Amino acid sequence: MREITASGQTVEEAVQSALEQLNTTRDHVEVDVIDEGKKGLLGIFGSKRAIVKVIIAKNQIEQAEKFLQEVTENMNVSTQITTKVEDNHVTFELSGEKIALLIGKRGQTLNAIQYLAHLVINKDGKAYYTVTVDAEGYRGRRKETLESLAHKMADKATRLNKKVALEPMPAFERKLIHSALQGNKEISTYSDGVEPHRHIVIKP
Repeated sequence: MREITASGQTVEEAVQSALEQLNTTRDHVEVDVIDEGKKGLLGIFGSKRAIVKVIIAKNQIEQAEKFLQEVTENMNVSTQITTKVEDNHVTFELSGEKIALLIGKRGQTLNAIQYLAHLVINKDGKAYYTVTVDAEGYRGRRKETLESLAHKMADKATRLNKKVALEPMPAFERKLIHSALQGNKEISTYSDGVEPHRHIVIKP
C-alpha cells in the first residue's frame, strides 16, 4: 500500500490515522489536505471531519540501491552494497568476488553504472543527489593513477614545449587532472572535444 485517504476531527488526527494504517512515520510521506474540516457549534453540532491523502514518498537512495543490485545480478556478479550519505552526496561501495567485471577497462563499466545510478536516484525524487559508485577502493587507486599521469604529462609538455593531449575521460576524472595541476605555474590545462571524446590538453 503506497497511499491512503483518512479522516479525523483535525488534519493532524487524520494524518496520524493514515500513518498508523501505512505503518510509517511523518518524514517518509507526502500529505495532501483534501478538506481541513470545521468545528461545529459547541464543537459538536454540524462539525465536518478533516480529510487527508497521505502518500509514501519514494526513497530515492533505496531505489538506486535496488537498481544497482539488479544491474550487478544481471551481470552475474554477486555484490554487497554499502551506502554512505553525506549531505547530498551518496557513495555506493560495491564489493564481491568478480568485482573486476564491474570496473571494466579503465573504469569504463563502473563509470557507466555510476551515470545510470545518478539518473535513477534523481528521476522523480524531490532531493537532488550527486553519486559516486566505487568498487573495492577503485576510485582512490584511479585518483592516484590520474594524478601521477597529470604530473608526468605536465613535465612532458614543459620539456618538449608543446601541447600534450590526454585520453578522453568523464568530467569528474578531468576535474581531478585540473585540480592536480592547478599549482603548476609552467602549464595551463583546458578541456577540448565533444563528449564522450572530451579530453584534457596540457599547454606550456
